[in-house]
Amino acid sequence: MKAMVLHTIGQPLTLETRAAPRPGPDEILVRVEACAVCRTDLHVVDGDLTNPRLPIIPGHEIVGIVEALGAGVTEPAVDMRVGIPWLGHTCGHCAYCASGAENLCDTPVFTGYTRDGGFATHVVADAAFAFPLTVDDPVAAAPLMCAGLIGWRSLSIAGEGRRIGLYGFGAAAHILAQVCRWQGRDVYAFTRAGDTAAQDLALKLGARWAGGSEEAPPEQLDAAIIFAPVGALVPLALRAVRKGGRVVCGGIHMSDIPQFPYSLLWEERQIASVANLTRQNAIDFLTIAPQAGVKTTTTVYPLERANDALADLRAGRFQGAAVLVP
Repeated sequence: MKAMVLHTIGQPLTLETRAAPRPGPDEILVRVEACAVCRTDLHVVDGDLTNPRLPIIPGHEIVGIVEALGAGVTEPAVDMRVGIPWLGHTCGHCAYCASGAENLCDTPVFTGYTRDGGFATHVVADAAFAFPLTVDDPVAAAPLMCAGLIGWRSLSIAGEGRRIGLYGFGAAAHILAQVCRWQGRDVYAFTRAGDTAAQDLALKLGARWAGGSEEAPPEQLDAAIIFAPVGALVPLALRAVRKGGRVVCGGIHMSDIPQFPYSLLWEERQIASVANLTRQNAIDFLTIAPQAGVKTTTTVYPLERANDALADLRAGRFQGAAVLVP
């Protein structure tokens, strides 16, 4: 197999040829058809997430075909197309797992961070954390496996409000905007100042308004979801939501939140974070996405250009999501 491997934090990935891995008990071997590039991959490579297993193959928005089953596995079957997300395994017995909050498991395994991921031609995954897919286009489906899932969980935490602000209109927001419109909500898209391409995409996808992150929306928001890893957006979002509104931080890493006056939080405004996802989140979202007619905007890179994809993501050179294709 071929893989793009991170050996040293802050250094480019290297293309390597390795023996194909073998699935162990309760695992499957998957031939990767497509793997989307997530901002979390940047956080791993840049060292914002501090405890990766090195060397590591990044990538956790994987779509591929099951090629082999480990001992004890009957589903998914060989030749089935599956999606593999960030949460790669949980213990199943800690207090969080026992209460249905497996996203907060005390001893989790994360795809592309603590176990090898999808920037490769093949990947081994826990069969219980691989989801059967009926899609025809693996490239279009790959961003659903994290950008879509985290967006869905973030929206669930944001609540039932009609007016939803999305800060950072990238891979997650461009999917979630379509779900919100399908649900009959109004979307307000916030981008980097002057990013007219992202604002145009937001409006094309049905946003009611699009503007810079420091601009005030034309109406107060019921909730805001922050996907950009910028702590300074938190007080801006608090300023934009109504009394009793909620600000949800949807990323795994964010720069420090600056000091802000208590008056922005007063009147029962709330700040919440999203951590990982549950398998039920995946089941629910992968059922809803086709009903909502979600269409992803993608830029395709060959596997060996993973470093270019990461650099372009960091610089904001494309709209939607980058996808690696072996």
